[in-house]
Amino acid sequence: MSRALQQADALFELGRHEQAAALAAEHLAGAPDDATALVLLARCRHRLGDEQQALTTVEHALRVAPESVSAWLLRTHVLLALTEYERAEGSARRAVELAPQLWASHYTLGIALDRGVRRKHKRAAHESARTAVALAPEESDAHVLVGVTAHHTRDYRVAQQAYETALRLDPDNSTAHNNLSLLLLRRRWLRPGSWTRAAEGFVQSAALDRDDRHGRYNLERMAWGTLMGSRWVAFVGSIAVALGSAHLRAGADGADALVTHLTCAAVLVGGWGGWLAWQARRVPPHLRRTLLLVARGCRPVIGMTVPLVLLVVHTAVGLVLWRSALFSAFAIPLFFFVIVTSVAGSTTLQQRAPKQ
Repeated sequence: MSRALQQADALFELGRHEQAAALAAEHLAGAPDDATALVLLARCRHRLGDEQQALTTVEHALRVAPESVSAWLLRTHVLLALTEYERAEGSARRAVELAPQLWASHYTLGIALDRGVRRKHKRAAHESARTAVALAPEESDAHVLVGVTAHHTRDYRVAQQAYETALRLDPDNSTAHNNLSLLLLRRRWLRPGSWTRAAEGFVQSAALDRDDRHGRYNLERMAWGTLMGSRWVAFVGSIAVALGSAHLRAGADGADALVTHLTCAAVLVGGWGGWLAWQARRVPPHLRRTLLLVARGCRPVIGMTVPLVLLVVHTAVGLVLWRSALFSAFAIPLFFFVIVTSVAGSTTLQQRAPKQ
């Protein structure tokens, strides 16, 4: 291996893919059929997002060295990025044929089968992942793939065990943190503390891999879900005050009027006080700042906050301006404003979801 190629390989490992690509291209100018250099250049282009050029380069490498396992594995990942799942599967199967005892071959085949659209391949993907684990039980990524494929076939117990094993082997595996948190989030109503553990996992996943959007997106979803919960508290308070105001305008006075005011105030204070106490309990202090920063950077959450605040303010002021039927009537458009904004925000949030 030439000095330039060694430097390119070192730069690639450091994540300096543009510089590594430049050195690999420089080496190939003098040795255009060096399969090792072609695969390295293709890797760089794949990491830089230039999938078509990566595919052209790796296929050149395969014409030079048709039995290069690393080239077949890379070709699989490039084709997956291009969503050409059938070609990716064929490429992965060729790698397995050439290196049946290499865990990475079965791991890559498992990914290709799992990403495909055919449901019958999901079980086969799980078997490939288990073969990868059998060949390399110390590889955390292989355990993560077992978890992913079990997750997709709804075998949640196996999925959780696989993610936990991956984290024992590599506590810094961001994908394992993220996927385990997704499982915990599913059980948030059945197991106390699951929501908090899920939030901690998403925070850790986002911190470990700043280029991976999944952890941050899942935190945005949690912030959105919290806001949607507060929406019901706002609706109940608004309805209570609207009914109370109508009762007062109908002629209630004396003790009856006092009871009406106190009841409406109790609904507002009890509803929001209970909701805030619940949030304070399930969101520990060390997570609050992170969740707040995520919420501030998420447009759907900010957009949903505006109509909710308007509805809450209108409800609170309605206790004082109960005589004004016109002011009370503003609750109806605000009510529908919240509903429309929640639907639009949910759609926008789904569009922000990172690619798998």
